[in-house]
Amino acid sequence: MWKDIHILLLGERRVGKTSLILSLVSEEFPDDVPNRVEEITIPADVTPEKVPTHIVDYSESEQAEYQLCEEVGRANVVCLVYDLTDLSTLEKVKLKWLPLIREFSMQDNMLPVILVGNKSDLIPDSKMYEAVPIMNEYPEIETCIECSSKTLTNVSEMFYFAQKAVLHPTWPLYSPQDGYLKPESKLALTRIFKLCDEDNDGVLNDEELSNFQRICFSTPLASQALQDVKNVVKKNCTNGVIKECLTLDGFLYLHLLFIQRGRHETTWAVLRKFGYNEMLALTEEYLLPEIQLPGPDLVPQLNEDGKDFLKCIFTKFDKDHDGVLNQAEMNEMFSVFPYEPWGPDVLNTVCTNSKGWITLKGFLSQWMLTTYLDLPRALEYLGYLGYSTLRNKNSQSDAICYAGSKKGEITKISREIFTCKVVGCKGVGKSSFLQGLLQRDLSHHPISSQTSVLAVNEVSLSNQRSAYLLLHEVDLSDLLAAGEGLFMCDVVCLLYDVTDPSSFQHCLEVHKQFVVHSDVSCLVIATKSDFTPVHQHCVMQPADFCAQNNLLPPIQHNQTVCNRGIYQTIATLAANPKCSTTSKHSKFYVCIKIGLAATVAVLFGYGMYKLVSSNKQKVKVW
Repeated sequence: MWKDIHILLLGERRVGKTSLILSLVSEEFPDDVPNRVEEITIPADVTPEKVPTHIVDYSESEQAEYQLCEEVGRANVVCLVYDLTDLSTLEKVKLKWLPLIREFSMQDNMLPVILVGNKSDLIPDSKMYEAVPIMNEYPEIETCIECSSKTLTNVSEMFYFAQKAVLHPTWPLYSPQDGYLKPESKLALTRIFKLCDEDNDGVLNDEELSNFQRICFSTPLASQALQDVKNVVKKNCTNGVIKECLTLDGFLYLHLLFIQRGRHETTWAVLRKFGYNEMLALTEEYLLPEIQLPGPDLVPQLNEDGKDFLKCIFTKFDKDHDGVLNQAEMNEMFSVFPYEPWGPDVLNTVCTNSKGWITLKGFLSQWMLTTYLDLPRALEYLGYLGYSTLRNKNSQSDAICYAGSKKGEITKISREIFTCKVVGCKGVGKSSFLQGLLQRDLSHHPISSQTSVLAVNEVSLSNQRSAYLLLHEVDLSDLLAAGEGLFMCDVVCLLYDVTDPSSFQHCLEVHKQFVVHSDVSCLVIATKSDFTPVHQHCVMQPADFCAQNNLLPPIQHNQTVCNRGIYQTIATLAANPKCSTTSKHSKFYVCIKIGLAATVAVLFGYGMYKLVSSNKQKVKVW
């Protein structure tokens, strides 16, 4: 919204610019009219649009051209005044003043112009037809009005139209030459239509139209008024109403009708409610509200209202109700964005079905990940989806809450996302470990070239609540070369290959350099545990190393069996303070033991399955 408005009056000498200003202010025609009056400020509370308004008079006889250039540069709208009794002054509007305004204007867009024919009291009939050709030639002319500073006819209306031209301009919305909505306004209104189409069936039913009315104008739409609207659309727009529901064509026609009837403010009220500025771009204030952290060391995450909104979005675009979003449904959801927000790696970062279509759990996981790693982008995405408008919130930041970032820190809000760095040498199985979090068996589904170094999924903690675990694959050579430590990390998992005798040595180096002097919890993961382990070529074997450093014994992992217990153990460790083995009777270690027991049970069951299968085969051969 504009903080104030500058109205500049231009025109030939003696057309009545100064008398129009004085008549507005004093509400009577002045007996003595000076060549020029100083700038006048009208307070917001006495203007129709409730915006402070500055009225500037220009006199060619008293001011230089550079001053004219400065005034045009400051102006938000220009009132071009001509004398209705001397139409040569109207000709000067076309030949002199309009080109001059275009030349001196400092705005990126066209400076709006109001044509003002003064001295209407001195002519018997309107001469509006004389101005029409000029209006058709110069699209920046918002309107033309005939008035009289002597009788005060249309004087206040003239300044009202000038205000309106700034606050509710015509030119971004409508092309008077061809009588159609401009492409930019059509695009913005189409996005609004899609956001308000709650069931995503391509039309607005009565309930959706009433919600739209309530959102934009804070008042319900009476049933008779709603029917009147649909009747107007039916009469003038083919396919504007289908089965008593308003189509996109009908929605666009209504706004075209508002504009053609001079009710630009109605369309602008809708556009601004959904975050658009006068250039029909979503404002930075709407997309990126100011972020004020309530305290240090806090982690941003979606609150319950934010998650509920996103669940509704998922349900809205899951047209076939199969619990996943296929590519066509994803494309439709992102059609309200100016660009594709998610790359192909997202589908390798979160849970999908066997066809690679994102599940609801994966959808929410990706949003939690974006909020955690890039809060401004998450707010921007929520803005494109219309969160603050549709939910009647102050801004997108109302979907965010903050929790303590340190393990064990007590806050009113429970932390819901934890990060684990997965470190190991090449070939140790880091990627399969990440994909295991997503419950994927890579022995049957090889890793694609677009596999992400991130994986995030919801896991159950041992205290009956759930959290989101984010695994981040770290290349060992990059980590050792950079020497910068393990940032944004709650747990580090050191992976070694039980079949590679040199793989555990790298774990020792990472632990010594980055873990031992930090407050980061640590786990050792023995990958490819379905194969026969070999002796590690290092000063200490994995089990002895873990015992000496008060770590849990190495946890067995193989990529053919999805062991959820490992990830529950990691998340539980991340959600609690770093403990030593001296406190084995603490609740924390009870939780860890439960997770380990689950791991052992799965591996034992897998071993028994292999044994039974082998015996069956022997019996058959026998």
